[in-house]
Amino acid sequence: MSRTIRKVAIAAAILLLLLLVLPFLIPVDSLRPLIESQASAALGRKVQIGGLRLSILRGSLYAEDLSIADDPKFSHSPFLTAKSLRVGVGLVPLIFSRALKVTAITMDEPQATLLHGPAGAWNYSSLGSPSTKADSAPAGLRLGGASLIQGGVFVKHLELQDGKIIVGSVGSDKRSTYQNVEIVATDFSIDSRFPVTVSASLPGGGKMKLDGYAGPVDKNDAARTPVDVRLHASSLNLAATGFLDPSLGLGGIVDMDCTIASRSGETAIQGTLRIADALLVAGGAPSAVPVIVDFSTRYDQRRDSGVINPSAVKIGNATAHLSGTYVSRGDSAVVDLKLAANGMPAQDIEGFLPAIGVSLPKGSSLTAGTLEGSLNIKGPTHRLVTEGALTLSNGKLAGFNLGSRMSAISILAGIDTGSDLTIEQLTANLRIAPDGLRVDSLNGLVPPLGSLVGTGTIDAKNRLDFKMVVRLHSLPPGAAGTTSIAGALGDILGQVTGGGKGGGGMNVPFLIEGTTSDPRFVPDVGGLAEEVLKSKIGSASPASAGTEQQKENSLSALGDLLKKKP
Repeated sequence: MSRTIRKVAIAAAILLLLLLVLPFLIPVDSLRPLIESQASAALGRKVQIGGLRLSILRGSLYAEDLSIADDPKFSHSPFLTAKSLRVGVGLVPLIFSRALKVTAITMDEPQATLLHGPAGAWNYSSLGSPSTKADSAPAGLRLGGASLIQGGVFVKHLELQDGKIIVGSVGSDKRSTYQNVEIVATDFSIDSRFPVTVSASLPGGGKMKLDGYAGPVDKNDAARTPVDVRLHASSLNLAATGFLDPSLGLGGIVDMDCTIASRSGETAIQGTLRIADALLVAGGAPSAVPVIVDFSTRYDQRRDSGVINPSAVKIGNATAHLSGTYVSRGDSAVVDLKLAANGMPAQDIEGFLPAIGVSLPKGSSLTAGTLEGSLNIKGPTHRLVTEGALTLSNGKLAGFNLGSRMSAISILAGIDTGSDLTIEQLTANLRIAPDGLRVDSLNGLVPPLGSLVGTGTIDAKNRLDFKMVVRLHSLPPGAAGTTSIAGALGDILGQVTGGGKGGGGMNVPFLIEGTTSDPRFVPDVGGLAEEVLKSKIGSASPASAGTEQQKENSLSALGDLLKKKP
């Protein structure tokens, strides 16, 4: 063996020996109180770590446990824990002068609990604030010049791996859990802007990723630290995250891309979200078409409230306009929104109707018409109530023969409405709530038939309960005369309602039962009797007004008449 090779071998052996022995010679665990006190002073919270050991090869200190206390106004449980902590350090100053120069911090399997208080503050708002630092620094401890904060830079590289974040409100047991959290910040500085990326698995499935810049850290309220980031979320489950009530079977899946810019407690968010499989009413069915929202909002963190600037809601080629306000309260937000529709193509809306509990009759489809109206959307986000008026103009329900569907009402037999239902105009006041849909002041004009008025509900099982009245333009062909029971009744009602024998202007009450996909039109016997009695009583003197017995007789006779086949 040559002398050179022998020297290299000896040097390598000495180096290996140093690597093996040095961790035992340097009492790094004695630095633990220093690290804990400096971190506690910096964060304003008590910080505890497990026993330290040194890895020469990695150039880092290693601790098996980490715990950071919560703000006592929120919880007495830890704010953050981690399975292990690695602190990258400068080896030369550590070995020769026992100076601690931190270059990196990595937390493995951290778990943080973020709590929102009733006054609007978060439990992490007080991190690093001057009022808490004074209480956290241990009295009489000399730090000897070693500091975790050197020149305003906390660490060159800060990383949280495979973490979990739990989000909730004080006084509520409801929590949302974000898994597989990865956070990376480089050149982390309390006093300047630094790049950051965050990724996580969303509650109920889905992913999110955030990247951009944050800082400088707000020393009075860390929650108001300025940020400029872009957020992408995919497959966010509205039921699992609490935006909609999962106990009613409501839901929807959201994909979102937006930018978030925050300054001095004011946050501006602008972007696009896509809602698929929306289900807003119990008993409905997921929407067959997505809803696209191009939105813009400003949020005031101090008031926990925000404004939605005029935003576009799109379903196919149909566009509505959304604006309003919202206030954060506990587990959800309470909104007061206005949705304005103007000239929306009805055929584009068809696929969304099941989401609000409306399914078109089997075999039919909306092939024409425009929607206009205004809706107010109010309440907590998981139990929204929508009220307002809508108008359908020049509509066409292809594949729905109203005349054949109403053949059970013998008075209307013979009216030819065609194989497609044409609706000149239909207006209604709607109330859409999680438990169903209610229709008031329904007024429609169906040219082959006449005008319609009525009210009704669609319940959580998609069942119809409508009371309607149709005012015929004219009696059906052949209804006049005495050759059929329908004709006889037509003559009677035509006379008492002012239409004359075989004339028009007849009011015919009926019920709509069954389901929206399979509606049944049945005679309203009580309503018919009432029409007859109203007309008779209205044209007679008080002395000749019908008795209760006469009313019952009329009701019975009409019932018998309508049960017979013409």
